[in-house]
Order: sequence, then C-alpha cells, then structure tokens
Amino acid sequence: MGWLNYHHFYYFWTVTREGSIARAARALRLTEPTVSAQIHALEQSLGEPLFRREGRGLVLTDAGEIARRYANHIFTLGQEFQAAFAGAAREKKARFRVGITDVIPRQLAFRILEPVLRGDSQYILTCHSDSPEALLVKLVTHQLDAVICEAPIDPLGSTATFHRLLGECGVTVFGSATMSAKLRRGFPKSLDGVPFLLPPAETAMRRSLERWFITTGIRPQLRGELSDSALLKTFGRAGIGAFVAPTAVEREVREQYQVRVIGRIPVIRARLYVVSASRKVEHPAAALISETVASRLFR
Repeated sequence: MGWLNYHHFYYFWTVTREGSIARAARALRLTEPTVSAQIHALEQSLGEPLFRREGRGLVLTDAGEIARRYANHIFTLGQEFQAAFAGAAREKKARFRVGITDVIPRQLAFRILEPVLRGDSQYILTCHSDSPEALLVKLVTHQLDAVICEAPIDPLGSTATFHRLLGECGVTVFGSATMSAKLRRGFPKSLDGVPFLLPPAETAMRRSLERWFITTGIRPQLRGELSDSALLKTFGRAGIGAFVAPTAVEREVREQYQVRVIGRIPVIRARLYVVSASRKVEHPAAALISETVASRLFR
C-alpha cells in the first residue's frame, strides 16, 4: 500500500459524518461525482470496499468501520491541533474526556479528578459514567482520553490498553444510625444475617466481599444489587441495608449521606486504576492524576 491520500480520506470521513454523499458534497462544496470518485480512489488504494449499498443508502463495510475509527481519531486530533493555534489558544484550555465506571463512589471520583480542575486549570473536564465494557469501547475508539475503574479491563480483541494503579485502601462498612448502634459491638460477626446492599456480581469489590463472607462465616441477607454507587448509599441512608465504601472517602460518605461507621475491613482492598489507550501517548491530565492521587488520597 502506497502513501495515504489524506484528501480522499477526509472526504470519506465527511461522508460518514454527514450520512450520504449528497450531504457530504454540499458540506465540502464539491459535486457528488467528485466525492464518489475520490472515495473510489481511496478504496482502490486500500484494496478494500469501504461502503456497500443497502436500499437507496450506503452503509459501512467492516473495513469501512475500521477506517471510520481511524479517520475520526486523525481528523479530531487535527482539529484540536488547529484550535491550539487559533481561537482556542486564547482560552489555553484543553479538553480532558474521562470515563468513570458506575460502581466508583462519586466522592472518590471527585477526589481523583479534583487536581485536574484546581487553581488555574488548563483543562476542560468532560465526564462519562457507564459500565467498564462500554467505556472501554469509547476509549479504544478515541472518544475518551482515559477511564477510571476499580479493576483492569480486558481489552477488546488485539487492542492494547495501559493500566496504571492509582492506589488502594481498605473498605468501611456503613449503615444508618440505628443499624450502626446495633452492629458496631461484635463486628464483624454482628453482620451475620444483616440486610446488605452490594455492588453487582461482576465487580471486583463484590467478589472480594463474597470471599470475605465465606472466610469469616458471615451470611448477610442480600437486599439489593446496585451498580449506581450514589443510589446504593441513598438506600443505605434510609436503613434498607448496610453497605461498603473505600476507607479513603469515609469522612465524605458519613457527612454527605448522614450514615455511621459500623466497622472497617482492611483485608479487603479497594483499588483504582487509570486506563489509557496507549502507554506511549498518555493524556497530560491522566499523568497529572497518576502523580497526585497516590500522595493525596491514598497516603
């Protein structure tokens, strides 16, 4: 394969964004035959068809979908590069797009991301909350710069990702004031038979808790499985069940949700990772998080 013609590649990208050759031609101020010819030339140079006809429209082939991902990354970076020397340079702010998995407590997410926005920050923060799998897709397709998660995320196919451990701490068991008064004495055996609110079964924290329950002979009464950490704590505040959160944000959880500490489990480790799509090209804000969080949050 020879040199990639970026003009042709840009026309292809415009068609994928506009949804048709006709709309792309209007956006590019070219004729439809011209755009069609340029895309055909791109397909010939790549040796693969990028579109196929379906009814009256065009849909991407598998090769076209791969090309669209790379085009999106390449030309988005190009726009950011231009913006750095144009109007956005006056603002001197770069966008940091980060994904946070649902189960991470929002107090902890705030503490992690706080250094990015403190002082005369040069970043505009964009946050997305979703499942690890959904966020990984956005990461490898360059819709996100980094993902904060509680456990390493398995890569998609041959796609490589780089995980950096931010830190770890024990966990604290919380409950309403009434529940805490009953269960604090005799902890942890006092948890046997107690209503509990747990994260989903596929999470690292849930697996660690279940191993600890087996080891200690404690059989809690499962009252709910919630991926939304804020909703879980809201139910806990209402006395529906006990719940756990990282000890690093114990004070914030107590103050925000008006709950009490039942006990602490230092042998269960809550871990946090920042995931990048590449080891070599890490977003500066992700590097800033890695440098500051370990010393400020997990000291």
